[in-house]
Amino acid sequence: MTELFLTLLIPLIGTIALLFINKEQVKLIKYAAFGFSIIAFIVSLTLLLQYTPNNPNLQLTYEKVWIPSLDIGFRVGIDGMSLLLVLLTTFISPIAIYSSFDAIKKREKSYYSLLLLLQFGMTGVFISLDLFLFYIFWELILIPMYFIIGIWGGKDRIYATVKFFLFTMFGSLPMLVGIIWLGQFVGTHLAHIPNGFTTNYEIIRQYSHFIPLEFQKWLFWAFALSFLIKVPVFPLHTWLPDAHTEAPTAGSVILAGVLLKMGTYGLIRFNLELFPQASFMYASIISWLAVFGIVYGALVAMVQSDVKRLVAYSSVSHLGFVVLGIFSITVEGIQGAIIQMVNHGLSTGMLFLCVGVLYERRHTREIEEFGGIARIMPAFTVFFAIAMLASVGLPGLNGFVGEFLTLLGAFKSPFLGSIWFSVISATGVIFAAVYLLWMFRRVMFGTITNPSNHGLKDINKREWATFLPIVLFIVWIGIYPSTFLQLSENSTKKLVNRLEKIKFGKERYELPVVPEITKPNNSNIENNQ
Repeated sequence: MTELFLTLLIPLIGTIALLFINKEQVKLIKYAAFGFSIIAFIVSLTLLLQYTPNNPNLQLTYEKVWIPSLDIGFRVGIDGMSLLLVLLTTFISPIAIYSSFDAIKKREKSYYSLLLLLQFGMTGVFISLDLFLFYIFWELILIPMYFIIGIWGGKDRIYATVKFFLFTMFGSLPMLVGIIWLGQFVGTHLAHIPNGFTTNYEIIRQYSHFIPLEFQKWLFWAFALSFLIKVPVFPLHTWLPDAHTEAPTAGSVILAGVLLKMGTYGLIRFNLELFPQASFMYASIISWLAVFGIVYGALVAMVQSDVKRLVAYSSVSHLGFVVLGIFSITVEGIQGAIIQMVNHGLSTGMLFLCVGVLYERRHTREIEEFGGIARIMPAFTVFFAIAMLASVGLPGLNGFVGEFLTLLGAFKSPFLGSIWFSVISATGVIFAAVYLLWMFRRVMFGTITNPSNHGLKDINKREWATFLPIVLFIVWIGIYPSTFLQLSENSTKKLVNRLEKIKFGKERYELPVVPEITKPNNSNIENNQ
């Protein structure tokens, strides 16, 4: 319990602490920010010691009611899925901060404070078990990311920032209306809360399948719109390439590594859990959007001349696999989606770090400006190759595991009922190999046509320190994925059992018999059930 609080609060404490450091003490500011993020990562590792993989229920839960009249409270907890995403957040954040040490040359105090605030908000999203609290954290991340892109981004940063902000805000407003309506309806008509309103996730989830289908349908889209924009799914993706292209390297790493996963996490935690019948109804529609995004993102990536923009469009394609796995509503598909969230954060985050290395040395990202880099930067070439091959889905590296499971889940899904989802999506794997290998060949091999490339230096100690930890997990997940899959397996089986029982009247998987989550004494849940 304490460790979960500390994992959430340490970045916020770091944000506040940086405000009291003189802005002229740049070195102290950098290492203080890095230190707070490292401490948060170390503390988050202790969650693994307290988490019980055999227990499919929410764990390490805590509840403190803020507004009794509305049953709004500080409710947090984790299961296997949220644990993996919390660990991904605390792992990527210090790497992003450390990678900025040589890249950011202005307003360092504000920059590193915003990165820590962003980590605080992202962690809060993944552990919130109150819809009101979730919405606060969901909206909070807009503030630091808005300024990170808007102040430290590229020449078109204002356009990219405004577009990112408007897309996200537009999607969030229907979700806010949905939260209010859902709290009122469940509190009044189903759970019979004394004051007729609740944002308690566990209460709403318990009664969610009793919500009439005509209400579930619009609630499903009220939530899904916000999440699908954040993923982003075609055709709601147009903000992402601009945001990635204009963001500083650390902003792109966090955006790809963690921020986009908030959307896919929300689809599982809220759309599948809270609106099951509507999820069955719209699973095929969203899966076709995911399939189209897989192919579309890959085809558009092929024609990009900017390396960073190419990697940005690859995210549209790769995250399509995640959405397809989620709406296959199978254990294999959802497990594949969860591990692919982690995989994409690692491999694509590392690709953006590699692009950042090239940009810091040449101040250009145009593919035609490079060529023959492998002769001058051999160590960098190896790391770039590992990240590229992981994104391609090479067996033995992390990307293969997630893509295989999502395709398998879609293939055997009783909710989708067609093999064409998997067949067409599989072409995305081929296209990924085409555009990534083609880009890698043009940048790394061939003759050195630009004289500016002759003087490039290979990676330094700081860059070694950012690449090596990511490579460790890329290989680890690729060779022995069960280390990570077992953390979310029983939570996933519990979710699929519940959905299949609602749809087909029976459960498929046997789960360990464990007590339900222990609710604190100040909880209203027990009295209302």
